[in-house]
Amino acid sequence: MGAVKEPHTDRSGADGFSWRRVIGLFGPHRGRVIGVALLVFFVAGLGIVNPLLLRVVFDEGLFAPAGVDLGLVLLLAAVMVATSVVSGTLEVFQTVATNRLGQGVLRDLRNMLYAHLQHLSVSFYASTRTGDLQSRINSDVGGIQTAVTSTITSVLSNAVTFVGALVAMALLSVPLTVLSLATVPIYVYATRVVGRRRERYTHETQTATAEMSVITQETLSVSGITLSKLFGRSDAEIARFAAANERLAQAATKQQSIGYAFFSVIGTFMSVAPIATYLVAALLLRRDFALTAGTVVAVTTLQSRLFYPVARLLETTVELQSSRALFRRIFGYLDTPIDIADVENPVSLVPATTQGEVRFDHVHFAYGSDPGHEALQDVTLTASPRQLIAFVGPSGSGKTTILNLAARLYDPTRGSITIDGTDLRQIALASLPRAVGFVTQESYLFAGTLRDNLVYGSPTATDEEIEKACRAAAIHDRIVELPAGYDTGVGERGTRLSGGERQRVAIARVLLADPRVLVLDEATSALDTASERRIQEALGELLRSRTTLAVAHRLSTIQAADTIHVINHGKIVESGDHDTLLAAGGVYAGLYFEQYGGGTIEAMCHDGVVYANGSCSYFENRDFERRLTSLQSR
Repeated sequence: MGAVKEPHTDRSGADGFSWRRVIGLFGPHRGRVIGVALLVFFVAGLGIVNPLLLRVVFDEGLFAPAGVDLGLVLLLAAVMVATSVVSGTLEVFQTVATNRLGQGVLRDLRNMLYAHLQHLSVSFYASTRTGDLQSRINSDVGGIQTAVTSTITSVLSNAVTFVGALVAMALLSVPLTVLSLATVPIYVYATRVVGRRRERYTHETQTATAEMSVITQETLSVSGITLSKLFGRSDAEIARFAAANERLAQAATKQQSIGYAFFSVIGTFMSVAPIATYLVAALLLRRDFALTAGTVVAVTTLQSRLFYPVARLLETTVELQSSRALFRRIFGYLDTPIDIADVENPVSLVPATTQGEVRFDHVHFAYGSDPGHEALQDVTLTASPRQLIAFVGPSGSGKTTILNLAARLYDPTRGSITIDGTDLRQIALASLPRAVGFVTQESYLFAGTLRDNLVYGSPTATDEEIEKACRAAAIHDRIVELPAGYDTGVGERGTRLSGGERQRVAIARVLLADPRVLVLDEATSALDTASERRIQEALGELLRSRTTLAVAHRLSTIQAADTIHVINHGKIVESGDHDTLLAAGGVYAGLYFEQYGGGTIEAMCHDGVVYANGSCSYFENRDFERRLTSLQSR
């Protein structure tokens, strides 16, 4: 057997997170990254031009020894205006380019995450809440938007601005530059203290938001709202939502408050630094230090270009730290192993040449959530082409698990399952649905039209093919009665249709794909007896041309099966056709007697222990043989 391809994961950190991995998200957008970087350098460079010109305006234009030089002031003013216009225009282009870059990265990340989730097996979704999935795709990815869209420009722009301002200040006045630098550590410490709390509150807000998403998804769906009404839980759900909403409000309030405190620190230093500069300048002038008014004004102007970049760099660090939890959650899903995957050089099934022989060879299976308990134990069976193989047994005995394995929704823990002699694990996943069609217990429909749902697995189906499949599922006549016919909307999860209608649409959808192996899991459980009989009659010819695996609690639907396997506690305890199993007087006969005999049979096991659920291997009842004979003669 070929080796299964493992998904690419970055294990540079214990949880798969690293900043190198985040930076790698920009890899496909190198051209835009370079363009943004060039714009950043130009804008940052232009930012220090006006403060330097301001010194000339003061010292040589307004307060020159020879008096005011109006021509020079006008010229410098025109240059400063032009510089501001050019800088502002470039900033617009920079912002647009940055947003395009960031949105491109977010788009790729959402696509990557959704694609990976699509490839995860059913076992992952069995243990994951839908609301949490929606939160990670929408809320978490949206939460890192600021970090992704502004990180590159913020780091580059502010680094260039800081270095440029520092050099310019040093050229103007070394003492005043040293004074400004001396306050930077205090400034950094204050902003980091506030930033750490901001990170914690951001994480609390995001967690509370995800919780709210889960609650609304669960309780405001059609199924959830129906359940709450039926059990009178509306008030309880309102209280649960209110409690989660309160947690979100408190977390958001803390996050916003600490955000204001962050900018308050920035504003305080912006106000205090010029005052300190004036005081130091006064002391220097008293000691006859060469210092002009223009130099002081230019230095205080440049201070904003010294402190603000530091603040922005610190804020970027805070945003990245706040986003770390979100990246970790996203990468956590991206690093979830794909346990049902194609092997190298898989075999593609061709429907025209697929015979449809299904074989289970000593299959064992345990669900990941309960690895210590085997749902199936040493199951061996063969479904020959064009045979109807049925499975019966108590609830929870493993019947649906067998069908799930046949469709490769799961892989066996031990043993193998083959179609026409080829292990399912060797078959290309893309070709398997064309060979194996599955009608599940829950007839799930998307909120589109009937036609949309019918052609879900066969997008190129013609109207004639659609009608043929719907006639086989005994739903065509009902569809044409609807005002819009096949273009009628079904509502969310198909709620505008009855349960029986949804089941028949689901059957037609699978028949339209024309699989060689048909898997039916309680496919007619929601139908009345007359509708069930019509479907059986319509399916009769279709079933004779394909292999069918079926589970049914209603034994009337599987009496014509070639072989009936009785499943109990994950094992096949009886096998045979209807007459053989009925005559054997075992579990199947007991199930049949319960449905059609109108009585109760006491079930006993080989060890003589009585089980209340009736899941034993043979029956003992004085009146059993007489009633069984009576049933067989009907």
